[in-house]
Amino acid sequence: MRDLGYYGLKEKGFNLLIPYKKQKKLDLTGVKKSFNKQLSNYRIKIEHINRLIKIFKITSSCYRNRRKRFGLRMNLIAGLVNWMNRAL
Repeated sequence: MRDLGYYGLKEKGFNLLIPYKKQKKLDLTGVKKSFNKQLSNYRIKIEHINRLIKIFKITSSCYRNRRKRFGLRMNLIAGLVNWMNRAL
């Protein structure tokens, strides 16, 4: 599932879910509108989780520490985000 920023990957053979675009002077059909709505409802959940991860400065800026510990720190942040989501 991707937004229109990844449109070129679909042409290279990747299997992506991309919302339908409205053509000039033509409206989208009801089926395409409902697909876009379902896709956006699914995407918003993922975007909210990305927002929670980016609250931590280590993920939103350049990483300047040892690479050896990066995976551990990212796992800890992901665990904290999961814990925060469970509390909500």
